[in-house]
Amino acid sequence: MRIRLLGGLEVTSAEGQPVRFATRKSALLFAALVLAGPRGHHRERLAEGFWPGRGDAQSRNSLRQALADIRRWFPAAGSAAISVEGDQETVALTAGPDEADIWLFERKLAEGTADLAFVAELYRGDVLAGEAIPDGLDEWFRPHQVRYRQKALQLVERLSLALPEAGSADETACERLAERLLAPDPTAEAAHRALMRIHAAKGHENAALRQFESCRALLRKHLDVEPEAQTNALAAALQTRGGNRLTASAHEPHRPISTAARPHDQPSVAVMPFDNLGGADDEYFADGVVEEITAALSRVRDFFVIARQSAFTYKGHFVDVREVGRELGVAYVVEGTVRRGGNRLRISVQLVDAETRAQLWSERYEGATEDVFEFQDRIAAQVAGAIHPAIRGAEIELARRKPPASLRAYDLVMRAYPNIWGRRKDANDLAIELLRKAIAIDPAYGRAHALLAWCHASNAVFLWAEHPESELEKALAAVEAAGSIGDDPTALAAAGWALSMCGEQERAATFIERALALDPNNAWAWARRGWIAIYKNEAALALDRFHRAMTLSPMDPFAFAVRLGTGYALAKTGSLSQAVTIAREIIAAHPDIVIPYRYLAAWSAMDGDLETARWAAQKLLTVQPDFTIERFRLLPIFRNTPEWADQMVEALKLAGLPER
Repeated sequence: MRIRLLGGLEVTSAEGQPVRFATRKSALLFAALVLAGPRGHHRERLAEGFWPGRGDAQSRNSLRQALADIRRWFPAAGSAAISVEGDQETVALTAGPDEADIWLFERKLAEGTADLAFVAELYRGDVLAGEAIPDGLDEWFRPHQVRYRQKALQLVERLSLALPEAGSADETACERLAERLLAPDPTAEAAHRALMRIHAAKGHENAALRQFESCRALLRKHLDVEPEAQTNALAAALQTRGGNRLTASAHEPHRPISTAARPHDQPSVAVMPFDNLGGADDEYFADGVVEEITAALSRVRDFFVIARQSAFTYKGHFVDVREVGRELGVAYVVEGTVRRGGNRLRISVQLVDAETRAQLWSERYEGATEDVFEFQDRIAAQVAGAIHPAIRGAEIELARRKPPASLRAYDLVMRAYPNIWGRRKDANDLAIELLRKAIAIDPAYGRAHALLAWCHASNAVFLWAEHPESELEKALAAVEAAGSIGDDPTALAAAGWALSMCGEQERAATFIERALALDPNNAWAWARRGWIAIYKNEAALALDRFHRAMTLSPMDPFAFAVRLGTGYALAKTGSLSQAVTIAREIIAAHPDIVIPYRYLAAWSAMDGDLETARWAAQKLLTVQPDFTIERFRLLPIFRNTPEWADQMVEALKLAGLPER
């Protein structure tokens, strides 16, 4: 099999080499010919569909060039060879019946007596999943994607209904197929039902019912609908079979925990016992993971974490998260499963809103069992790092829904957060306004002062203010006003970053180190530590710190700044082409952010690409017409790196930016 369309596009030549077509259109044309099979396509339809608006002669010429590119890889015909055949009207791909995964998938399904596990493994994902398809051509491929996905959903249902025994090859293939179907579409009920049946076949009714709850929450969140009758019936059967475990045992009563002592009404979370989907010998590992995650979250001062002893009174019972929320007095619940198979470990984790049952975040981690405890620690750190911004995002959304009359200092800070991340002057100004209101309500709110320092320093470094030096003075004053923030990692990280932008790198490092001592999984602090290394002329140390930040919080609103920092460190250590690539990627993803244009202009000029440097410079001046090299050079972030600052200045001159 040399052609794979399910899960992406992979083609292998007769010599076993990966095929790399000259253009994306050539690759997609090849895929279209594979999907058409022996019947092929009319040349006119291909030319118009792939090169619309170019005129008949030019589009047909483009088609001939693309076909020539394909024939370059497959020049010879034969009984088992791949080749392009055609006449003046049509063109088709000819190949052996087993050369393409999609042909094999369809033929084996049609036979009816095929090895269904083998067929399930063929479906690695949707047709051309992950491939960049230009506008217009998506309509060409969409019907095929829908058709084969529907066949895969029917297959996963069929497999799960006919599972011979727990641990069989069919079960493994069915589970993998269900997970592949849920990855792009978490509302695929057939896949959820398949996983429910697999858990039940293993005797894990709790896990099966949690799968149902997850399905129901995802359907409500994404589609605002309830599960199908078939899914509800399966859940009802599992409840009956499991002894109606929807409530906790009467022999183990739970006592609500008071939330009155929580400062600023901080959010609260309970980490529930994870379901062990492996053997009895793995129970200790599942419990250990929960203990490590609980301990890691307990170091985060942003929210209140229920003690392990209280959460573990629910072990062995399936309990509705809404009931957990009421009994433990928590707003969020962490659930998960642990499975060991062979030499691999898999841990699935989800964060659920205890009131609405909505799934706020989920992730799956895999690793080798060679060192289970190292893996356990790593997963705990990553989960804690990812849950932090997920809960913060949920609290921000909650604050947005509150009427102005009921806002308190905490809610105002929550409302300020997305504006702090807004990456624009107007958003930053709004954040400053909200933080000042919070401080007016609670003058001792250290975090509000620290975030205010961050905003004023941002005004200076991003050159949003006419007088940057005045903004830096305000930032330093806000740090001093923050007072005792020694037990708040987020406030320490914000204040530390403000000090760094003010040029006080040693003092900033002290704040950041204190934040990481309190919370080793604080992605913000790791990112700031990376930037401080750059400003202290220790760029080689920055790369590991940025990598740690991205690992802990890959979806963080400031992920772009971590990527930019990685590019900066690469540029300073001589890898200019890599730095330019990263700057381009950030601009493509966030064209509204100004600062990457500044660095793309400088790094491209340093790398000898003046065309890109001048393009970036013009983009920068379009958004920030008052930018000058002199104002940029005077920023205190260059205080410890004068030689690098001079290189940047010369590069920006080459890019065409004004000196004064």
